[in-house]
Amino acid sequence: MRVCALLVMLSSVCAASASAQSLADVARKENERRQSAQGAGKTWTNQDLKPVAGAAAEPAVAEPSADADHPAAAKDADAAPHDDKAADASKDEKSGKAADAAEAKDQAYWAKRMGDLRAQLERDETFRDALQARIDALTTDFVNRDDPAQRAQIAADRQKAMSELDRVKKSIEQGRRAIPALEEEARREGVPAGWLR
Repeated sequence: MRVCALLVMLSSVCAASASAQSLADVARKENERRQSAQGAGKTWTNQDLKPVAGAAAEPAVAEPSADADHPAAAKDADAAPHDDKAADASKDEKSGKAADAAEAKDQAYWAKRMGDLRAQLERDETFRDALQARIDALTTDFVNRDDPAQRAQIAADRQKAMSELDRVKKSIEQGRRAIPALEEEARREGVPAGWLR
């Protein structure tokens, strides 16, 4: 009886392990499923979308016609030969400049300006810390030297580092004022706050 029970247990365990999927099989099937899902549809990103030229620009103002304002001038204009190519060229040039101005101040423009200001401020602060460490080291070296010639050279190097530190501190102050100034400029132009991050 024990032998019989042992055989039944052993056969059920073997059957269960034979029918169960291994981890490799499950991973293989999942990989196949993902590959088939990737081919089924396209993933759209912001780079796939083309920018709309007129979306960010201000609405166009309709120009009054010459006939409505000056009927006599319109009659004279009809009698004179037209230079449509020159007029079209000037209109295209004006609209091109307006479109360039609108496209120039998009999200990338504002993010780049803010990123440049923050990066410059961070570089200046790092440089300030390095200069301060150099000044501290030169001060320690100056105190520990006995040779007057070496002390004079160290004092000159220390003085150069201190004047450079003053210049960098002024640059840091300018950078700290430039960031809020850019934020204010962006606010006045109606730029979303997220564009500056």
